[in-house]
Amino acid sequence: MVNGLNYYLRQAWKKPDKETLRNRMVEWRADDAIVKVEKPLRLDRARALGYKAKKGFVVLRVRLNRGGRKRVRFGVKGRKSKNQTIRKTLKMSYQWVAEIRAARKYKNLEVLNSYPIGKDGNHYFFEVIMVDSSKPEIRNDRTLKWLSVGTNKKRAERGLTSAGKKSRGLRSKSPRMKVRPSLRSWDRKGK
Repeated sequence: MVNGLNYYLRQAWKKPDKETLRNRMVEWRADDAIVKVEKPLRLDRARALGYKAKKGFVVLRVRLNRGGRKRVRFGVKGRKSKNQTIRKTLKMSYQWVAEIRAARKYKNLEVLNSYPIGKDGNHYFFEVIMVDSSKPEIRNDRTLKWLSVGTNKKRAERGLTSAGKKSRGLRSKSPRMKVRPSLRSWDRKGK
C-alpha cells in the first residue's frame, strides 16, 4: 500500500532531526515572541487542525518562557503566611497561553487551533493557526463560515479552543474526571 505525503511528514516529526531543530530554535530565540510565518512548519498537523493554503489564514510562531509563574512579593506586613507564596503553578496549559497571546496581538483574527513545534531549556514554541473571518474566502467556505458568526468571537480568551477545553477539563471521557457543568448545577437550573 502506498502512503501519502502527510503520512511521511507525521513519521518524520515523531523522530525529528535534533541538530536541525536545535539550529532553528537558536534563530527563533533571537526573533520576537510572536512572529508571523509564511507557511506552517508541521504541514500535516496544521492540515489536520483545519489549516488551508488560502486567503484569510495566518500562521504565527509563539515563544513562551518555561517554568512556574512567579508573582511579585508584597513588602507590607500583616498578611497570612500561606498567601505569601510567590511561585504558583499555572492552571492554564502553555498552549492555551500561547493562543491567548496571539489573539491579543492580532485582534482582527480568530484562533482556529495550535500545536507545539519544539521546546528547549528556557522556552516552548507553538504555531497558532489564525483565521480572518471577514474575508469572503472564509465566509463562503462551508467548513469555516461558523467562525464569522458573532458567538464564536474571542474563542481563545473564553477557553473554547481545543487546548482551552482540555485545560478546563472538558475533553475527558473518563468517569473519574470532572464533567462540567455538574449534575447539581443542572438541578439548580430547573428550579
